[in-house]
Amino acid sequence: MAFDQPTRNRLQRLVNDVRRVLEEEFTRQLQNDYGMDPNSGTVAELASLRHINDAQRETARILRDTLAHYCAGGDMNATQGLDRIVREQAFTVLNRLAALRMAEARGLLVESVGNGFQTKGFQLYARLAGTGLGETGDAYRGYLFSVFDELAQDLPGLFDRYSPQGRLFPREAALLQVLNLLNDSGIAPLWSEDETIGWIYQYFNSKEERKAMRDASQAPRNSRELAVRNQFFTPRYVVEFLVDNTLGRLWFNATGGDTHLRERCQYLLVKPDETPQAATKLRDPRTLKLLDPACGSMHFGLYAFDLFAEIYREAWAWEQQHGPGSLDVSTQPQAAFTPLSQTYEDEAAFLRDVPRLIIEHNIYGVDIDPRAAQIASLALWLRAQRAWHDSGVKAKDRPMIGRGHVVAAVAPPAERELRQQFAANLDQRDAELFEKTLQLLKGLPEMGVLLQVERELPHLIRQVYVGKGTGLFAQQEQENWQQAEARLRTALTEFAQAAKSTYQGRLFAQDALQGLRLIDLCREVFDVVVMNPPFGALASNTKDQLAKAYPRSKNDLLAIMVERGIELLRPGGRIGAITSRTCFFLSSFQKWREDVVLGIARPEVMADLGHGVMDDAMVEAAGYVLEKHA
Repeated sequence: MAFDQPTRNRLQRLVNDVRRVLEEEFTRQLQNDYGMDPNSGTVAELASLRHINDAQRETARILRDTLAHYCAGGDMNATQGLDRIVREQAFTVLNRLAALRMAEARGLLVESVGNGFQTKGFQLYARLAGTGLGETGDAYRGYLFSVFDELAQDLPGLFDRYSPQGRLFPREAALLQVLNLLNDSGIAPLWSEDETIGWIYQYFNSKEERKAMRDASQAPRNSRELAVRNQFFTPRYVVEFLVDNTLGRLWFNATGGDTHLRERCQYLLVKPDETPQAATKLRDPRTLKLLDPACGSMHFGLYAFDLFAEIYREAWAWEQQHGPGSLDVSTQPQAAFTPLSQTYEDEAAFLRDVPRLIIEHNIYGVDIDPRAAQIASLALWLRAQRAWHDSGVKAKDRPMIGRGHVVAAVAPPAERELRQQFAANLDQRDAELFEKTLQLLKGLPEMGVLLQVERELPHLIRQVYVGKGTGLFAQQEQENWQQAEARLRTALTEFAQAAKSTYQGRLFAQDALQGLRLIDLCREVFDVVVMNPPFGALASNTKDQLAKAYPRSKNDLLAIMVERGIELLRPGGRIGAITSRTCFFLSSFQKWREDVVLGIARPEVMADLGHGVMDDAMVEAAGYVLEKHA
């Protein structure tokens, strides 16, 4: 089933209906069970909740800690915080159930959602467990929880039932409504499509919400508005056009055109008489890095996964022909890569590990919406599982996939008391570096990768470890940061796991760790950047900071994103973007065109796409590829 307009309309209605059911259900649960009213923002004392059991009381405490964490920064009141809790709980439940439907469609999971209470998995579970599970609704909920717990080993960001976004679950009546909606025969074929989870993410925030935000303010007022107002799905052909002419072109050039990507990449622009000079040493594919800095549901990464799989196959054949050590790893001198033929006993073992290698080495993503990062990780995991399924690799023989490189640009923890409590257990210099790092990350929710942390970090390290005004060699700076970061990671993990730590303390530590991950990502050098970036006016609370950091591009967010993307590339790397076409002819973009597009890069490919390309975005679009000057 193609994602034509009638199909998208059906899916949009489904997502809107599921969201309404779940938000109404969780609002009632907060009001009736947990003494928290999203409408008024009032929160009852925990001791006054005498009608709930011990498990619910623990959930009530956790919900209060979560609310305190959300409101700690001072830019969100209790009503807004409770609204966020309801929205995130609803989105997480929808994503979990949709993920199970997609896993079923790929043969990765026994039927668990597709037929409601009559699913094969639950029927078997109920027969084995007997009557000890209670009524059918309670037993089915217990079954789903067991499935969530198993999947949480690979995807804790989505399936961890103890995460702040996943504490609530619909009661039987609401759950049956949701299951009936998800199992509508009219959308059944969509569950086997990789794009479906992205469209669910796109439609969770309605057009009406986006319109209301734009009517209220010309510029986004916070990170959520910035994310929602720029949530436009990239059509598959545009994704292929940009990835073919960035990642596909780099590999095509490296192999002298002797690659199967020449036939696979239908949008790769190759001149009839073109015969590029082949590299004397082919890049080890484990050193190739692709970034989507506004990744959404990771649509670019899903297609890039296919190309990386072919690149790995050709790299294996190259090494077999030219011998161990014939693959170039010089772009990552700090990483010790053993030759592929010495790492794997044979080609079959190597190919079985390729999906894991792609996720752990090649594809990076950042989004200012934490739920987008949740979806992006799920999408890549499902793509890896489908690759193994199509290759006949049984579940028990599939390698465990690590965390990958999808990062949510979340706000640094604002709780002053917790920061002091944590810092009290650190070495004085580490405590100072931690506090300065949190200050550095202050604009993260609105800026994401636009926050040039890798530029500021050496200055912080010099301040803390050497003293103001003292020079320090770059290598020593890097070593100092790596050692200090390792200590901070360990301390934060221990702080989160400590018996004395509150739930709010764990949230504090998790957000701080996410900030460290973003710093690590910004210090990488990428071969490819592909994106559908946000565009338009800058968020009001970061406008001055962005204008100072990007004076050549400050008139529009899309120009800043392109400049930053080029900045993150290695010389000779390529950036592909779909943006408004006006940046190529409006006089307000002249400095950007001269200093960025032509000054530090050069246009390689462009497609004038016109109006109506990005769903309901009121913009005429262009897709283009720039190569950074060597």
